[in-house]
Amino acid sequence: MILGNLNDTKRVEGLHPLLPSLFEYIKAHDFLSGPVGRIELQGESLFINNDNPAMKPQSAQLIEVHRRYIDVHVPLDTAETVGWKPLCDLSELCRPYSEEKDIAFYADRPSTYFTVYPGQFLIVFPEDGHAPIIGEGSIRKICAKIKL
Repeated sequence: MILGNLNDTKRVEGLHPLLPSLFEYIKAHDFLSGPVGRIELQGESLFINNDNPAMKPQSAQLIEVHRRYIDVHVPLDTAETVGWKPLCDLSELCRPYSEEKDIAFYADRPSTYFTVYPGQFLIVFPEDGHAPIIGEGSIRKICAKIKL
């Protein structure tokens, strides 16, 4: 897991060959003005979900994990709390892995919580169990998906 500022992405861009073009695209576009939905950058290899989900209370949010994609979360209009626990410590599987949706859910409680603010990004890898969109109200955010 990596938490950083969108003004300082160069150091992490070397972790995957698609990260430089993703961050360039994110920095060049105003996602708040555009419609919600999927933005395809390189087909199934790199795309962005521009979304406006309702946030959930900490006690109601499940931990999710992915196998085929790296997630890059960017809150746009409000801060979100995110829970984290490493996959190797998760034991309470409540929704088995869906190959089609690339997601499994766990009922374990995160070992830590932190806040991601507009102007920041969060990168989560397959070994990072994460519980995003914790808070009140709704949030406008993007979640980019980078295929491994």
